[in-house]
Amino acid sequence: MSRIVIDARKLNTGAGRYTKRLMHYLQKIDSKNTYLVLLKQKDYMGWQPEASNFEKVLCTAKEFTWAEQTELKRQIKQLKPDLVHFAMVQQPIFYRGKVVTTMHDLTTARFRNPSKNPAVFWFKQQVYKFVNWRVAHKSKFIITPTNFVKKDVASYAHITSKKIFVTYESADEITDPIEPIKKLQGKPFLFYVGRPQPHKNLGRLIESFAQLKQDHPDLLLVLAGRKDELYDRFVKKATSLGVSDSVVFTGFVSEGQLKWLYKGCKAYVFPSLSEGFGLPGLEAMKHDAPVVSSNATCLPEVYGKAAYYFNPLDVRDMTKSINTVLTNHEIRGDLIKQGREQVKKYSWQKMAEETLAIYQKALK
Repeated sequence: MSRIVIDARKLNTGAGRYTKRLMHYLQKIDSKNTYLVLLKQKDYMGWQPEASNFEKVLCTAKEFTWAEQTELKRQIKQLKPDLVHFAMVQQPIFYRGKVVTTMHDLTTARFRNPSKNPAVFWFKQQVYKFVNWRVAHKSKFIITPTNFVKKDVASYAHITSKKIFVTYESADEITDPIEPIKKLQGKPFLFYVGRPQPHKNLGRLIESFAQLKQDHPDLLLVLAGRKDELYDRFVKKATSLGVSDSVVFTGFVSEGQLKWLYKGCKAYVFPSLSEGFGLPGLEAMKHDAPVVSSNATCLPEVYGKAAYYFNPLDVRDMTKSINTVLTNHEIRGDLIKQGREQVKKYSWQKMAEETLAIYQKALK
């Protein structure tokens, strides 16, 4: 029996869903090893172990701080683990014990955040790049969510791909009751959910939508996600293109509202320039939404034939693809059917089983 530490400090974030589902299924399939789960104060009371071999441990060290390099390193050593699984790149880079790291993607190393001070962000980005390189070299094994990221990490860090393992993620069906959004009821709309980071390419999506309005005057574009200063840029973009009355920024939506948006949209549009897995598109398929997607990075690998693709740098191509799905009922119906089959290929339990096998390999 081994002692395994799982770093779950980013439990309630987008990437945190991966960690939550991993721990949920590990508790079902592994009763032999002892697991110590590192949690922040805000998550400590909310997450409860389901199995007797899982124990939660309070951790106060924040990501990308000096405390992460000193206090967290000290805390992990005191726990005397046989293996540590960092579910993100952020970690004590000079910790010498056995480590498995999940590297979700290299997007942050490649895109700027326009809401941040340029000089400060540039410096932080250089640190982040070094951390990625260092972690890729020091980890016993690396887990990535797609083959695209596997190849990307191997090339970026100049390491052998033999130490990198792909464990595909999955999409959950939303079990909450459908909760309609009244102001959108009875109206045709395109849908996108997620943070408005630069690589999400929402500016070009709004440009494409402005072109679509010429042939679809009643169409709306619904952008869901917690509002911040980045969203303000896209409010201005919609205003400058004369479509501000037709672009709906919902802010945060409940699970029931998200389910209604997926099921009610004319198409789920995913214009991203860079993804590690592309979970929202798969989640849209799970709820019978036809998906129109960027053909960038890992997305064709994950969505297969279940999405209608476009070049995310070409607004006209994006417009053409969305319009095809809006007007061609045969293609639209086929996408919905293909989407139902595509999501069946992915399983959180399988991901957990593959991860456990990686632990066992690392512990030898």
